[in-house]
Amino acid sequence: MSESKISVDLKGQVAIVTGAGRGIGRAIAAALVENGATVVLAARTAGQIEAVAQELGERCLPFVTDIAQESSILELFGFVDSRFKKLDILVNNAGIGLFGPFKDFSTQDYDQILQINARGTYLCCREALKRMVPARSGAILNISSVVGFKGYIDQSAYAASKHAVVGMTKTLVAEAQPYNIRVSLIHPGGTDTGLVVDARPDLDRSVLMRPEDIAQGALFLLGLPDRCAVDELYIRRFNSKPF
Repeated sequence: MSESKISVDLKGQVAIVTGAGRGIGRAIAAALVENGATVVLAARTAGQIEAVAQELGERCLPFVTDIAQESSILELFGFVDSRFKKLDILVNNAGIGLFGPFKDFSTQDYDQILQINARGTYLCCREALKRMVPARSGAILNISSVVGFKGYIDQSAYAASKHAVVGMTKTLVAEAQPYNIRVSLIHPGGTDTGLVVDARPDLDRSVLMRPEDIAQGALFLLGLPDRCAVDELYIRRFNSKPF
């Protein structure tokens, strides 16, 4: 079966993609650049985002960011303010996964997951709103997970963090709507990333989706006509159980 790509006109738009050094974040950044956007690549590992920026070209700017630290998030948005004076798109993809039985899971690991996956996403959304509300335009895509509405063994803390992302996004959609800001959740199912391989070693990698598949979902959301809105987009493996 031949594969077709979604095309969206993003020329002149400025985007931030967190967790952009690898996996789904990298794929979404590449798709945005391919469709004309300028993308600020945010991640903790300088070498990864510098390599992505070099590969994708001059419309990619790496900015080392630790989503677990509010000061680092403020520096990221300050950089975008000084360089571009606007923000059109925010993709909250940064996240970690730590897994283990509920009864044995450490408080330290639980706190770390919530700090990055939930608190970091919350702070990025807050800072984006401060820029998008005066402009009365913008788009925010929050990358959740199938565990944002399902439960899996050994994934209690990860599920808690993604359920938190879903909850905050539901309020964010309502508060952003009067200002013409579009907010959507993407729930990827099994995708061939390091996190999924760690979480589900039982899955055959040959049947997993690719990060580029999730990036096509992001482009679909960004390309919707103004009269349309999609609150949640669940993308699953074809051979997984429907619904």
